Amino acid sequence: MRNRSSPAAEFIHEHQLDAMRIAGRRVGAGRESVIGVSNPYTGERLGSVPKASVGEVREAFAAAAAFKARLTRFERAAILNQAAAIVRERASEISALITAESGLCVKDSMYETGRVADVLLFGATEVLRDDGQIFSCDLTPQGKKRRVYTQRAPLLGAISAITPFNHPMNQVAHKVVPSVATNNRMVLKPSEKVPFSAILFADILYEAGLPPAMLSIVTGDPREIADELITNEAADLVTFTGGVAIGKHIAARAGYRRIVLELGGNDPLIVMEDADLEEASTLAVQGSYKNSGQRCTAIKRMLVHESVAAEFTERVVAKTQAWKHGDPGDPGMDMGTVIDEAAARLFEARVEEALAQGARLLAGQRREGALFAPTVLDRVRPEMTVVREETFGPVSPILTFRHIDEAIALSNGTAYGLSSSVCTNRLDYITRFVDELQVGTVNVREVPGYRLELTPFGGIKDSGLGYKEGVQEAMKSFTNLKTYSLPWH
Repeated sequence: MRNRSSPAAEFIHEHQLDAMRIAGRRVGAGRESVIGVSNPYTGERLGSVPKASVGEVREAFAAAAAFKARLTRFERAAILNQAAAIVRERASEISALITAESGLCVKDSMYETGRVADVLLFGATEVLRDDGQIFSCDLTPQGKKRRVYTQRAPLLGAISAITPFNHPMNQVAHKVVPSVATNNRMVLKPSEKVPFSAILFADILYEAGLPPAMLSIVTGDPREIADELITNEAADLVTFTGGVAIGKHIAARAGYRRIVLELGGNDPLIVMEDADLEEASTLAVQGSYKNSGQRCTAIKRMLVHESVAAEFTERVVAKTQAWKHGDPGDPGMDMGTVIDEAAARLFEARVEEALAQGARLLAGQRREGALFAPTVLDRVRPEMTVVREETFGPVSPILTFRHIDEAIALSNGTAYGLSSSVCTNRLDYITRFVDELQVGTVNVREVPGYRLELTPFGGIKDSGLGYKEGVQEAMKSFTNLKTYSLPWH
């Protein structure tokens, strides 16, 4: 009998998470062509997933296209509510799996598990809400005694979904739940770095009563199957969360079909001269280091008024040094690893480059494998790579400004436009930031990433095409709107 050295590896083996799910069937277990998955902290090989062939991807789309979902609103809500109950019941084991394959600490993986349950619950609630509109036609002298109605219908074909590594199950939930809620069929490819959480999520939905043809999970090398995922003739819509370069490639390659792209961010925390610096510095470390800084909405730049920069920086450094990082499986840790050693080396190199260009290191810049210590820099300039590009890890670069015009220009001075955070109590400042920041979200006295799983979320510029995620908006994107009218006397 094969020995397994960790509970996570045993869990993966016991639940047969080493196989794809094509319309509910377990496919590919035991084959030679696989992708190994390892724990980023221990290096232990947790298991593997099969490399899907192009033919298997086509098979998944064919199964999805051939199935016409007829679930009532009640039935869809019941499935999503039951899945939420299963997630809550198994929260500890789901959290342990996320931690093992991603390196996120237990605090972060438990929080993610709760968010997954929220997505399911919001989806169940939205299913029960009538999404039609009614327009009376006798509104002008040219009007008639008619009424115009609208209703939403699922797409004719399937949805192709591609998810990243940073939220192994919640990113999957944000694609799958709106698809189920709207009676669509989906083929999803999770990141090859964290595939097990996606496969487990599919199994939970099957257990909750989802017809298997409504969801397939394919795994594999994106160099081999990505093109099929974005060009298959059965795919009416491609929804992708990930990096800008890949997102733009998808936009160029997908052709005449709907695309929803949620890409990177370079989100600022803007601290004005009237800000509560205790609150602002707390938001700074939470927004920078939760999820190991691996969030598109993590704070990537701290823009601070020069009159309060010294005190703010002192507080951030103290709170950074108190942020516990290490073994992700230790419940006392505030932060685990980043996704792998290569990512940690990239952050290390960007910080070294900034230091060579005149930035000052105040905390961190220590790496051990995939562990990268929370790091604070000041004397940072906008042209430095560490803030010009999205540094997707626990790095806090501090820049200063003299007045609000300069703060807005600094914030808008990158290619990204996802989210932002503003620390001030002045309404005149707040209204200017809301009106003038080129982003999808402005959060006042809160981290850039704050949202409900229900509310609209997405960016502009290189952060996305303007289509929103969040359960409610995704359900709109995943449907066709039909208008009809009737005489009304």
